[in-house]
Formats: sequence, structure tokens, C-alpha cells
Amino acid sequence: MKNKFAVSGMGFAFLLVVASIIPVQGADKASGLLLVANQGDHTLSILDPESGTIAKVVSPEIRGHEVTASPDGKLAYLPMYGDSGVGLPGTDGHSIEVIDIAKHSIVSTIELGHPVRPHWVKFGADGLLYVSAELDKAVDVFDPKSQKLVGSIPTGAVESHMVAMSKDGKRAYTSNVGPGTVSVLDLTSRKLVTVIPVAQTVQRIALSVDDKWVFTADQKQPRLAVIDTSSNKVSQWIDLPSVGYGNAPTPEGKWLLVTMPSANQVAVVDLATMKVTRTVDVSAHPGEVLIRSDQPVAYVSCSRDGKVAVIDLKEWRVVKTLDSSPGADGLAWAKN
Repeated sequence: MKNKFAVSGMGFAFLLVVASIIPVQGADKASGLLLVANQGDHTLSILDPESGTIAKVVSPEIRGHEVTASPDGKLAYLPMYGDSGVGLPGTDGHSIEVIDIAKHSIVSTIELGHPVRPHWVKFGADGLLYVSAELDKAVDVFDPKSQKLVGSIPTGAVESHMVAMSKDGKRAYTSNVGPGTVSVLDLTSRKLVTVIPVAQTVQRIALSVDDKWVFTADQKQPRLAVIDTSSNKVSQWIDLPSVGYGNAPTPEGKWLLVTMPSANQVAVVDLATMKVTRTVDVSAHPGEVLIRSDQPVAYVSCSRDGKVAVIDLKEWRVVKTLDSSPGADGLAWAKN
């Protein structure tokens, strides 16, 4: 079943597509919804992982790579990056779409004032919204209520593409793709602490649960850098079966899941030994990993197939594959 609605107002337009409405017993027990930013058709998928229900919001701009949900789970924030990949020529985004998750509609647009290629987005411990601004070599800080810029933190490098934030909200770490470095940011003073050389090229980034280590994947060799946050230096490398990309730790801090796009696999690293213990086959070209805090489940976006693989972290196997859209990429969890 497909329904299309065209709505205008507040200086923007959007298209809503609702498809594959499949009622399932127990669907009302779901603790949240999965958000998926799809690059292929510049949409945001809103998925109920239990029932199979999917709703899509089509953005008027091109296109969002990453997404986050407000702490209350009511709104989604989708930065409009542009029509190309990091470091490549193309359009330069300058806005963030704010989406009402329950209504499946865009409710406002945050204009950033000039083109910055906003990419990564997340709420900090202080309740403010942090957004990477690649062209400004910065991470910008917004008040979500006023939707106004309240600060900017320099990264000291181009292509600051992804960010990991410490649990206490005092530090952040950016992966600077082209330079192959990681910037350390003091979020309290909003200053750059240092820039750490890592590899020729890096990609996504994550922190261990205890904030002791930062992980980022070398894009030229099958290895993962481990940065000691006490010294701000690469302390060791984890060998991978194939070149890694995105990564995320499990909530108890025992495992780290690393996507390997060319292998169509996810590597599972034992953080006690810093070694890969197993791999899990997934759909084509896995990119981002999101791990639920309330269940032993990981979601992996697979861009080439437009799917999201659901991995059971007890059995270490894919138990379900969710349909999203071409170019499925950034993931976020919106609690109910």
C-alpha cells in the first residue's frame, strides 16, 4: 500500500511515502523506532524493527548521510550534506531538516547561514545539538529550542567527517578523513586540544564504553587504530580480515563490531585481547553499526542493498533483514 501526500508551509515542501504496513502482534511493545538516512533517494526511513512497518520522509534537499533523534524520541535531525562523498566535488549543504517522527513530517529547517557540508549530528550531555561542519573545519553547537548557533569548536583539519563524544560530554574526537588524523576537542572550553596522526586515510570513529580508547579504521590497510585517550596517541593496531569502516562497542564493553564493506561482513573484536574472534556475514556493503542498549541486538546499514541487517549478539548471526532504501547509511534510535 502506498500513500502520497504533498504538503507545503514554513518555506519548504516534503513528500511522505508510507509502504509495507504489516500489522504484527506485539508491535506496541517495541521500545523505539529505527531511523535510517538513505543517500540513494534522499529519504529518511522510520522503521519499526518488530512489525516491519516503514514510513519514509523525502527531503527537499540532497542529501542526508547521518541522523539523530532528540532525547525524548519525538524529533529527528537530518543534516543536508550534499550530493557527493567526503572530499569529492559536489553540492555543499547548508541546513538541517527537523522531522516529527510520529507525524512523519518535516516541521522546520535549521539554516546554517552558509555552505558547510553538515554531516555527523548528535545531542550532547548538555542538551545542545552538535553538528560537524566540514567546510568550516569545525563542530558547530546549536540550541535545539531556538535553533540558533551558540558556539563552534575548531578541529584544525579538513574533512572532519564523524565524531565520537565522551559519556560526560566533556571531550569529542573527530575522524578527519583525507588527512588521516583524529582531532581531540574540549567541549567545555570549546577549544581544540590536539590533532593525532593516524594513517594515510581514516573513516568512522567510536569510543570504548569506558572512554579509554578511540577506534578508527585505516582505509588503506585492514587494520583498526586504537588511540589511548590518556596520552592522545595511537597505542596499538587491531588486524582485520578486510579494510574496516564503521565500528561500535557493545553496551557492556566486551565487544567491538567493525563493518568491512568489501567483504560484506562485520568483524567482532574481543576488547580484552584486541583481536578479531569471529565475523558475521551481512548484506552488501555494510557501513554503520548501531547497538541497542536494551537488547542484545545490533543494526547494520548495508548501502548497496538498501537493507539493514539485524544481528543477534548472543548467537552472532543475522536474524532479520529490514528493507530501507538505496544507499542506506546513517542510523539512529528514537525511543518511544
